[in-house]
Amino acid sequence: MLRKFGTGLALVAAAAMALSGCSSTDNQKADDAKSETSQSAQSDQGKNYGQVTIFAAKSLTNAFTELGKEFEKQNKGTKVTFSFDGSQNLVDQIHQGSPADALFTADQKNMDKADKNGDVEANKSYATNTLVMVVPKGNPAGVKEFSTNALKDKKLVICAVGVPCGNATKEVADMAGVKFTPVSEEQNVGDTLAKVETGEADAGIVYRTDAMASDKVEAMDMPHADMVVNDYRVALTKSAKNKDGGKAFVDYILSDAGQKILKKYGFTAPTNK
Repeated sequence: MLRKFGTGLALVAAAAMALSGCSSTDNQKADDAKSETSQSAQSDQGKNYGQVTIFAAKSLTNAFTELGKEFEKQNKGTKVTFSFDGSQNLVDQIHQGSPADALFTADQKNMDKADKNGDVEANKSYATNTLVMVVPKGNPAGVKEFSTNALKDKKLVICAVGVPCGNATKEVADMAGVKFTPVSEEQNVGDTLAKVETGEADAGIVYRTDAMASDKVEAMDMPHADMVVNDYRVALTKSAKNKDGGKAFVDYILSDAGQKILKKYGFTAPTNK
């Protein structure tokens, strides 16, 4: 009897241990599930990069405004602040000490200047763009084409030489053999477009993306414009206060999602260099 009783106790103890083991395993599984859920939620919210300051060419205003909102949405708590201006002005501002985490120019020349100044890290291409001529809706001045005769006595506004769109305008005009005397030379493409939209100018030369974004102008292709492609460049600044945030935003612009939004606004694919 004693042996049977002892055997019974052993069986009860074994059963208790088995139940305890099952309970421990179940608890571990529950903890693992909670951990996975927490990690998934954090992944869905991305990372809080804090304040990210971006200096970007004026022609990027519409596209980058949307890109900034999407980046903030994917990284809860992050705030992207933009400064849009002519690339040459942005380069000068950074050299004079203005804070920026990343610089997006509308050409290679101005990025090279920033590099020569010692203000940026290595740069890369993130988009390309070409020029078109625009006239006010309805073309009240009857501008027919981009040629010396067609522009004679017309009020033409362009970007100044030194500004990316101004450098490209000069190159296209030289290739096409077109001579003109502009009534105004602007410091960024936005101001150039605005003078055509308001009717202050009969015609203007802007990027294709700017023409696409406006419902107040009509665009005309220009000879040789497809041969003068502005290579838009990006680099982190050496004085960046938020390099992680700047790099994350640059990576987003270069991602498939970022490139898709740029394409929607008329920008073409970056170069391979």
